[in-house]
Amino acid sequence: MKSDPKIIDQRIKAFQEACRKMGAKATHQRTEIFRAVISSDEHPDAQGVYRAVKEKIPEISLDTVYRNLNLLADKGFIQIAGTSGDSLRFDGNMGHHHHFTCIRCGLIRDFVSAQSQDWEVPEEACTFGHPLSLQVEVKGICLSCQKKR
Repeated sequence: MKSDPKIIDQRIKAFQEACRKMGAKATHQRTEIFRAVISSDEHPDAQGVYRAVKEKIPEISLDTVYRNLNLLADKGFIQIAGTSGDSLRFDGNMGHHHHFTCIRCGLIRDFVSAQSQDWEVPEEACTFGHPLSLQVEVKGICLSCQKKR
């Protein structure tokens, strides 16, 4: 499922404005990297983002994609969703949600639960520092992998 093009355009404009306000350049490459992440519900890794952006910007390097993904995550424009093997996965959904992760194929899907709105950060977690958010990752075997068995 792809995101609504109007919403993507709105997020791109907001991203470019936020970059200007923080003194960062909203370069064509950076914007296309951001677009690749927010346009996908696949939670792509850097290689996936690189392949998507390379179609529009053939001269882009993998290093540029890595550097910009890290910058976008550091500035709070995208999130790190988890890992698939050794690869970080990136999430353009900045709303409150959780993840289902398949332990076989690495599929990551977002879900929202009304029940989870009432959950509180356990006190034990607070002993390590000040929690900023609570996100659940449910690990299992996706329907596609179940059918393959």
